[in-house]
Amino acid sequence: MDLFPEWGVFFLLFEDYFKTHIGKKVTVCGIGVSNLPLVRILRERGVFVDARDRKTAEELGESARELEGLGVRLICGPDYLKGIDADIIYRSPGMRPDLPEFIEAVKSGAKLTSEMEAFFEVCPCRTVGITGSDGKTTTSTAIAKILEKAGYRIWLGGNIGTPLLDRVPEMRPEDIAVLELSSFQLMTLTKSPDIAVVTNVAPNHLDIHKDMEEYVEAKKNIFRYQSRSGVVVLNYDNDVTRGYVPYANGTVRIFTKHPDTLPCTTGKDSSVGHAVYLNGDSVLLKSNGKTEELLKVSDILLIGMHNVENYMAAIAAVCGLAPGEAVAEVARTFTGVEHRTELVRELNRVRYYNDSIASSPTRTIAGLLAFPQKVILIAGGYDKHIPYEPLAEVIPDHVKTLILMGATKDKIRTAVEKLKEEGAADIPPIFEADSLEEAVATARAEAREGDIVFFSPASASFDMFRNFEERGNKFKALVNDLT
Repeated sequence: MDLFPEWGVFFLLFEDYFKTHIGKKVTVCGIGVSNLPLVRILRERGVFVDARDRKTAEELGESARELEGLGVRLICGPDYLKGIDADIIYRSPGMRPDLPEFIEAVKSGAKLTSEMEAFFEVCPCRTVGITGSDGKTTTSTAIAKILEKAGYRIWLGGNIGTPLLDRVPEMRPEDIAVLELSSFQLMTLTKSPDIAVVTNVAPNHLDIHKDMEEYVEAKKNIFRYQSRSGVVVLNYDNDVTRGYVPYANGTVRIFTKHPDTLPCTTGKDSSVGHAVYLNGDSVLLKSNGKTEELLKVSDILLIGMHNVENYMAAIAAVCGLAPGEAVAEVARTFTGVEHRTELVRELNRVRYYNDSIASSPTRTIAGLLAFPQKVILIAGGYDKHIPYEPLAEVIPDHVKTLILMGATKDKIRTAVEKLKEEGAADIPPIFEADSLEEAVATARAEAREGDIVFFSPASASFDMFRNFEERGNKFKALVNDLT
């Protein structure tokens, strides 16, 4: 009961934040999952709102009709960013903050922000933020499940698909918000979560970021603004994230597959407070000079070493918040997240797996390494301008048949065939498909008893689908329709 007055203070903070918008002109750019609740919050408080989107009102459908019903002025189509006249601009995560229209508006006095930045301004409870090129959603979900098992009320959201800004009035100081954060959300963030996790960093989203350096710096924002009481969990096996160690303001916790690389202390102001690492089949925690076994690798239900790494990251994040029993129980029961090495069905002793989340080569590589045999791989999609040579290098040892589709099929084929030209490896047969339907049909025709068909595109979905969920659902529907 004595916490209730404190909760009330935070609720007023939420209201006070949006009271500052009353009487001002607010523009919300990008009408998507995260910005729709924001617009509702603003209109409920009488704030005048422009909502802008590249899509037409017809393409936006029900969202456009709802906004018009709320009294929002819609500005849609190719010129949707022209003539911004606003005091406050909220950008969607996928829009660069240095677009010419934004720069001009800021010069004229506008404040550029985002829904996630607003959340960090008003969130009343502790926060755990997770970012990385791969494994964000699995790690975020595992952390949330462990903390729930430990008795906390958890709010899981962010880039995982659930905006939390409109849920802030329901939050209490003793709750914990677990946030998956993309590089786009992090680019302009000037507050960091209390506990930050970086699963890994590899080339990704180079169709949006100027270069790899900008991408690496954006990821660093997840811990850049922590105080000395902050905690950052880093993958010590990844060159980029290991390089983050000296820049931490608070305590560094690491996870690694290689116990021989464990450091004692690191950084000018940081020390390694905890280390989670492997020793054979054991997952061990080293803290304050003591070592304890938390669980066996064989206890982790998720398949693949990449998921063992995700779970080690989760363990490092919850140290001091959750007991070992909660960690072990979730490991034995957590079956994973949809579209991530998801078994769709077995037909005629052929197993079909959906890994539509794999929008980069590193994700697909991790999936390939999870299987004990060569697979029939369906890959290809939208081009994010990232190299495919690393994927090509593992294909000869892990792929028996390669089926390529989408905008990146030529890039992947070229990278694989270059291996053969250089005499480095024997490559598998390569087929091309003009659609996912054709790719599944080809896989079915090539598959024999005991085979695995692995849909792991190593590319984004936007050449054929709205998002990876739609792509994965289409694959599952096609596979489930096979007779």
